[in-house]
Amino acid sequence: MTAQATTHALDPITVEVIGAALSSIVEETGEALVRASYSTNIKERRDCSTALFDRQGRTLCQAEHIPIHLGSFLDFIPMLLRDHDEADLRPGDVFVGNDAYRGGGTHLPDIVLAEPIFVDGALVAWTVNLAHHSDFVDRAHAHIYQEGLRIPPIRLYRAGALQKDVQELILLNCQVPRERLSDLRAQMAANRVGVQRFQELCARHGAETVLASGEALLDYAERKMRAGIAALPDGSWRFEDVFDNLDFDTPIPFAVTVTVAGEELALDFEAPEQIRAPINMTRTALLATVYYIVKSVIDPTVLPNAGLARPITVRAPEGSIVNCKHPAAVNGRVQTCQRVADLILGALAQAVPGRVSACTNSACSVAVFSGTRQSGPDAGSYWVYLETIGGGGGARPNADGLDGIHVHATNTSNLPVEALEGEYPLILERYELVDGSGGSGRQRGGMGLRRVYRATEDCMVHVDVSRNMSRSWGLLGGGPGGAGSYATSPDCAPFKNGYGTLRAGEWLEVVTPGGGGYGPAEERATHPGEQPIAAE
Repeated sequence: MTAQATTHALDPITVEVIGAALSSIVEETGEALVRASYSTNIKERRDCSTALFDRQGRTLCQAEHIPIHLGSFLDFIPMLLRDHDEADLRPGDVFVGNDAYRGGGTHLPDIVLAEPIFVDGALVAWTVNLAHHSDFVDRAHAHIYQEGLRIPPIRLYRAGALQKDVQELILLNCQVPRERLSDLRAQMAANRVGVQRFQELCARHGAETVLASGEALLDYAERKMRAGIAALPDGSWRFEDVFDNLDFDTPIPFAVTVTVAGEELALDFEAPEQIRAPINMTRTALLATVYYIVKSVIDPTVLPNAGLARPITVRAPEGSIVNCKHPAAVNGRVQTCQRVADLILGALAQAVPGRVSACTNSACSVAVFSGTRQSGPDAGSYWVYLETIGGGGGARPNADGLDGIHVHATNTSNLPVEALEGEYPLILERYELVDGSGGSGRQRGGMGLRRVYRATEDCMVHVDVSRNMSRSWGLLGGGPGGAGSYATSPDCAPFKNGYGTLRAGEWLEVVTPGGGGYGPAEERATHPGEQPIAAE
């Protein structure tokens, strides 16, 4: 691909046009990944993300998919370039990786594919995508070595040629290799779209103009973020909460202090030491969570690129659950990310009252089913089904919280019942909002969900629910949301820490938490057909 010899003048219109084109590229690559994928977790639930990075590995644009996936992108290219000389890169090279410590990732199921983009023989950018491969199940999670195959950034393709030994090594360590191979091929197809579209953009406007516009877009995001921070009052605000789930019996306390000084914003976290359970967050997971929630409060229109992070300082104790170090287990890190996001909201609510919602359900409730098919044409094959379930959104200053939604760091879609029952030996018997689970208030918190699964064949199950020992807090007199929980058939063998087995005919019920309310309940106007809500 040969770029135009001349470039357009770098005026605001050109920058805007190129910025829109970059957004279009990452959205198109995302759709290509979803449409080409094989597993339900990607083709139906859309548990994937796409992005463009500049030559140095700075985020140019991320698709509006899943915020926590930025954590797996942030350090991937910088780590790759530390291990691989840029002079040795060639068109058609594709790097694969997932490791939380040597691959810039946040947990092992999120496998990243990155491909360099060349124009006139020069490296100009990277197209990167991530897909959550639902595979590493039936494992202990005391440390990272028990959680799956660790892959540092290594070549899966070299100058367009598949490295079959690398692919075989990966597939040999997977429990459902057919799905993994098909989804990896879908990721490859998506990256090819990203390369072609970026090269076409450079051919149209000139590589120099595109790259200069990328720099301008980073600077623009920084200016908007600084302006938004400057509009806040100077000062420091501290907020405390607890984290709880099925991995431990006592809620873990943690806190954050948010400090605003002019155009700068700093967040200082207090958290206990990392533990032998899969709830620890890598620093990149923490950064992705912070950038998402700060952007959403300060100015949601700020472009999703690396420039928005420049005025933000994040400090957290190394070796803590919010900034863990090797070899801490991280598989369920998103549960902690969700709580951290609401922790920051609690601090910012003091700085800008009336602008921040009450606490969301603070969770990503998970049910993972797996087993060996006992009948049909695929009898004897292994299957894995991962489901993340929404809950209540926090009540907003002028509106009720949304019911049954994913919040904060997660954003996967609901798997249609027809797809679930058609592909797995499961029947969904109930799927409903939990009446009364939203916190009371002038504006009601969003309601959680109830899903009841009945197994038609024996299978193993892992349930991960949160807010089972705590409640999502309300604001300005609003009530707390309902708790999360799970239950099984009376004759089912007891689960331990959310792990157990369902025999054919037995059921599992998962209830997700509700969101907190906003304002005193006695001030709530009664809608037609609605009974007044009493204060709690």
